[in-house]
Amino acid sequence: MSLKLVIGNKNYSSWSMRPWLAMRATHIAFEEIFIPLYTGQNDKNRILVFARSGKVPILIDGETTVWDSLAIIEYLAERFPDARLWPENRAERAHARSISAEMHSGFLSLRSECGMNLHRPVGAIKLSEDARAGVQEIWTDCRARYGKRGPFLFGAFGAADAMFAPVVHRFRTYAIAVSLEVKTYMETMMALPAFGVERSGARRNAADREA
Repeated sequence: MSLKLVIGNKNYSSWSMRPWLAMRATHIAFEEIFIPLYTGQNDKNRILVFARSGKVPILIDGETTVWDSLAIIEYLAERFPDARLWPENRAERAHARSISAEMHSGFLSLRSECGMNLHRPVGAIKLSEDARAGVQEIWTDCRARYGKRGPFLFGAFGAADAMFAPVVHRFRTYAIAVSLEVKTYMETMMALPAFGVERSGARRNAADREA
């Protein structure tokens, strides 16, 4: 039985984007079920059919249902070990999980001031110090530690890259000034084939606006 991933509009729903990209980039086959958000009770009821949380994303694997982006990625890492979503080394795995959890629960100023919208005209806005801080330091540190192995945060593409993918979009659309190292990492992410497919998919359902 194939996996099913229930998502909202990838153009605005950063949480939907994360497991979608993790699966697509590591060639985990799945069926995509798109449900617009905040469009009325009918669509809300469609989400509730899959999970009582009433929120996307939701992963269905036979009798197993998993919701929340990071929980889904953890499940996929166990279900598909060959995808190597987390580093093999225990200390590095702990590092990758730590920054992923930090992204999951933190950077509220960046999220608030730079709303997710892939099709926003590129242009800078005035940002608070809180919004500008943190992410670049994380990326620079990872590239300094693991950059000899490959171009992603821990060498090869993995869960941490998927968790930070929406920030790459935010940095691009809001023209946030970045270091050369961060710019190189962003270009690596944007050149990822799955990243391009995700942007194309976002364009197709951009009319279904989500908060």
